[in-house]
Amino acid sequence: MDLGQDGERVAASLAHRLDRLTFTDLVADEVTARLIAAVVDWAGAEGWRVYRRAASVLPLPPPLSGRQSVLDVACARPGRRPVVVEVDHTDRRRTVDKLLAEAGAGRIPIWLRWGVPGFTAPPAPIRMVTVEVTRRNGPAGQGRLYSRRPAADRPAPAHSTAAGGPADPVVLPIPGPDGPEPR
Repeated sequence: MDLGQDGERVAASLAHRLDRLTFTDLVADEVTARLIAAVVDWAGAEGWRVYRRAASVLPLPPPLSGRQSVLDVACARPGRRPVVVEVDHTDRRRTVDKLLAEAGAGRIPIWLRWGVPGFTAPPAPIRMVTVEVTRRNGPAGQGRLYSRRPAADRPAPAHSTAAGGPADPVVLPIPGPDGPEPR
């Protein structure tokens, strides 16, 4: 399989899995943790070996030089390129640099961005998977709260009746033991 097609297929598979994810009133760290857990579950269901907080090929900047940055999730796939996933709700240049370094090392890089719509696409070959959420201010001292309901999980529309108000009840004939009632 072509490496670009493989990356697109992997990103589409992850996006499809995340479409079902729902949550209500979580703080940012809880949303990130929930998304990382969902990525781990998805990769495990694919039959891959999964590593949380795996070492990246990109070293940390000073004053932590000599130590490696970490990836949120790394996946080893038998006979195919590994997949790495970073989960963020902000537009961080460091994440782009890390994923480009991973791509240079032969891995399929996926940036899982979550937040309100308006995401900026990363440079190739990074694939972006987005999870749109709603946000609101939480109680004092709690910060923002985030929720997600899939698009298919909308309430049913209100049903209307005739323009003049409620319809008159209709009496339906109910058959008795001797057959239908006479009219």
